[in-house]
Amino acid sequence: MAQDFKLKVWPNGAPDSNGLTTPEEVFDGKRVRNVSEAEIYVYLPKIGINTGAAVVICPGGGYAMEAMDHEGYDMAEWLASQGVAGIVLKYRLPNGHDQIPLEDAQRALRIVRQKAAEWGINPAKIGIAGSSAGGHLASTAGTRFDLGKPDSSDPLEKFSCRPDFMLLLYPVITFNEEFGHMGSRTNLIGAGNKWELVEKYSNELHATAQTPPTFLVLADDDGGVPPRNSIEFYMALKKYKIPAEMHIFRDGGHGFGMRKKNIPVDQWPNLFAQWMKAQGITK
Repeated sequence: MAQDFKLKVWPNGAPDSNGLTTPEEVFDGKRVRNVSEAEIYVYLPKIGINTGAAVVICPGGGYAMEAMDHEGYDMAEWLASQGVAGIVLKYRLPNGHDQIPLEDAQRALRIVRQKAAEWGINPAKIGIAGSSAGGHLASTAGTRFDLGKPDSSDPLEKFSCRPDFMLLLYPVITFNEEFGHMGSRTNLIGAGNKWELVEKYSNELHATAQTPPTFLVLADDDGGVPPRNSIEFYMALKKYKIPAEMHIFRDGGHGFGMRKKNIPVDQWPNLFAQWMKAQGITK
């Protein structure tokens, strides 16, 4: 299934720059680095199977690059085959500007809500997904949002940037030194012990009663991001009685995404599809 089209997230220019001047580079297949302009790649389902749901997808890559294939385009294609619009976000890399990836994720969610009628999407069924550091970005968007700014002079700001549900694959959740992913932390907030920023981006500390329902997938043998990241976030959700489902597979390592390994972790997309039905997101 081919991508339908792509759009610039900030067609008139972003409100701030990440300072990257090196040209964007695609390497090792469809991995990309030096991202200084955010775009969304839209995969819409066929009309006959459209459920009205949509997912904004944030690929991982430690906030240093983005794995656009198995954590982006492949997921969008699969979602579209399930009747769910898949919208891959190529977000600007932080390069020392910690607020920039979240600005892009929030803007992408607002764009999808603005375009909902045109794209055949239910504006109350727009989720966010993320893998690894993309899971950190997605869970940041799921714990820091507004429901629209009616007084804003920017028409897009009037739309909510709250995701209605979350899909988190082996996510980075915390910047706590005990079990956080220090590479993602350094790339987002810089080196050193900036405790205010560490707390700001440790998302297990920011769950509330308004955090959306969440589906978590990870492997017990993940050597990249400790499973405790997902477990602590799940426990934070349960503190507020947020509907959540978590699958910890014995094998799979880190970064499996949509890749097939001929082991049980391959079944996670089917489990997520069943969860969306159980949540009333799809039929």
